Amino acid sequence: MPGLASGKLREFQEMLACVRIAGKVRASFTIMKSTKPFLLLLTLLLASCTSTPPGNTSYQNYPSQPSAPPPSPPVFRPHSPPPIIQAQAYILVDAATGRSLASSRADERRGVASTQKLVTALVVSKSGNLDRRIRIEPSDVRVEPTKIGLVPGEVISRREVLYATLVKSGNDGANALARDNAGSTEAFASRMNSLARFYGATNSYFVNPHGLTAGGQSSTARDMARIALAAYRDPVIRDIVGRGFVMFHGHSLKSTNDLLRRMPECNGMKTGYTNSAGKCLISSASRNGRAVILVQLGSRVKYIWDDGQAMMNWGLSNL
Repeated sequence: MPGLASGKLREFQEMLACVRIAGKVRASFTIMKSTKPFLLLLTLLLASCTSTPPGNTSYQNYPSQPSAPPPSPPVFRPHSPPPIIQAQAYILVDAATGRSLASSRADERRGVASTQKLVTALVVSKSGNLDRRIRIEPSDVRVEPTKIGLVPGEVISRREVLYATLVKSGNDGANALARDNAGSTEAFASRMNSLARFYGATNSYFVNPHGLTAGGQSSTARDMARIALAAYRDPVIRDIVGRGFVMFHGHSLKSTNDLLRRMPECNGMKTGYTNSAGKCLISSASRNGRAVILVQLGSRVKYIWDDGQAMMNWGLSNL
């Protein structure tokens, strides 16, 4: 095109492409050699490309430039090394960012016992309608050893069962919630695994809602920390796991989490124990706007509470 500077030509070509995509004009044009007709055509094309169709404000939902990825959290530089604890696998994370603060064998697959009731609770909580009442079936209570005292035939709300199940770690409650939610243990376990994958817990496989030993069932400390972060951010579960007691069937159920009574900063989570998994504990604590979550797997009763308090105090002091 004689008489057009190369820069203007490129600009015109971009405007022409825009118009073609928008469907404002036909695909062929004849550009006159004189400057004024060209500038007039260029002005019309620019107005066509930048105008907003009537009633369409969806453009307001898009940034003018691609969004930058969120900044990485600052490198964690503790003032002192973490305390030595007895858990066979553990991880301590910043509850605000999920950043790992200390860990050992955090990706080793192993049993996690009743701490996986946090997965059960998340599936139930996310399903909603917690005040709907359910009828307890005989199959719900055919489980040992820890129970909340459900009676076959009774009708009770999902919320009541969920509160008692997390506070007292009732296996009968976990069974009832799973059957009510999905129809069977197998179908509910599938939902547990889907939820785990959604939260990035990709090295886990759950078979039942309560955590009793079962073939193929395992997780890792890191995966359970991801689950715990999701539970920590769920307002219903956060309220339940922070309670030292809950009323159920007219009497008080005491939380299995002794750290709630030992450590003022502790604000919840979940215990677990089987012979094969050992003593397990997921715990959370906060102080002065800082919060941590600790997963301990494969410990022993005489160590786990003191270890949990020492490790979380270290994390809160070094964040």
